[in-house]
Amino acid sequence: MESLTVIDIVGTAAFSIAGAFAAMKKRLDIFGVFIIAFVTALGGGTLRDVLIGELPVRWMFNLNSGLIVLISTIVALLFKKKIKNYHKTLQLFDSIGLGFFTLLGIQAGINLDLHPVMCVTLGTITACFGGVIRDISLNTIPLIFEKEIYATACIIGGTLYFVLLKLGASLLPIEIACLLSVMIFRLLAVRFDWQLPKIWKPEETSV
Repeated sequence: MESLTVIDIVGTAAFSIAGAFAAMKKRLDIFGVFIIAFVTALGGGTLRDVLIGELPVRWMFNLNSGLIVLISTIVALLFKKKIKNYHKTLQLFDSIGLGFFTLLGIQAGINLDLHPVMCVTLGTITACFGGVIRDISLNTIPLIFEKEIYATACIIGGTLYFVLLKLGASLLPIEIACLLSVMIFRLLAVRFDWQLPKIWKPEETSV
């Protein structure tokens, strides 16, 4: 099995589970859980494909993506009574999905011979915008727009990818370094409450 296929499967499964737990946290019905899992897993890739002109989008040609979402969501539902903290589970699988989909988006850009900056942008879009659609659908301010370190983790991992590539490292170690840097940086940011600089003072109110 090709490495990109494995990356796609793991990333889709991770984001499906993250979406399912986000929906269960909001106490949606079973149909709502499946819909949120679907848009979380495939929303970012859909936007990426639209931006690069790959239409119809990839998951419409391959039922495997939908099947992965279905199976992953069923697994999440089966374990929902054993999970004590939906929020921590969501953060864990969301971080895993960020790493894998950042790499997937970067590879899509490389295949089109795009500039490294555009490749990292595609990686960030692929990784983050399924979560944006999820959060908007759940009437929540998307994480990418809040103070939390989220998209920044994808940018750091993507930048590391091209730095190592420039230094002549082989592809597999580069991919592993990119994946781990995104996931670990995101998890550390959650654990230690790392935040981007605030532009609003606590006493300020919006107009």
